[in-house]
Amino acid sequence: MSQRSFVSSGSQWENQYGYARAVLCTGHIFVSGTTSITPTGEVIGPNDAYLQARQIFQLIDQQLRRLGSSLSDVVRTRMYVTDIHAHADAVGRAHAEVFESIRPASTMIGVVALIQPELLVEIEVDAIPSISQDLSPHQTEHSPN
Repeated sequence: MSQRSFVSSGSQWENQYGYARAVLCTGHIFVSGTTSITPTGEVIGPNDAYLQARQIFQLIDQQLRRLGSSLSDVVRTRMYVTDIHAHADAVGRAHAEVFESIRPASTMIGVVALIQPELLVEIEVDAIPSISQDLSPHQTEHSPN
């Protein structure tokens, strides 16, 4: 049986809806969809997709660090964006600033709405702790044939 650990951010929805902010299981970390809401309910960067995404990546990094990891260990990101045609570039720019050298697999998905109307972005990530230290110095980029 595998050992499982989780952390909470104190969000009202975690207890209400029965989930954890992040779960560590079998050497992988799964961070739940994260928005730019503070524990007091304030939205950071209301109606600004770039500021929301930057705040979200900071919050995700905090949760990863609580489980012994960091953004450098992220292998997959999923970004849920309202009005994707208006906000994709802003969210993508924030993602590139954080992950330019890390290059996780990534998906950006347009959604109709998030849990509060002023929220424009929700992001979840998967990480493998210590992967950043296990990388070979002989990495090369591969192009599809």
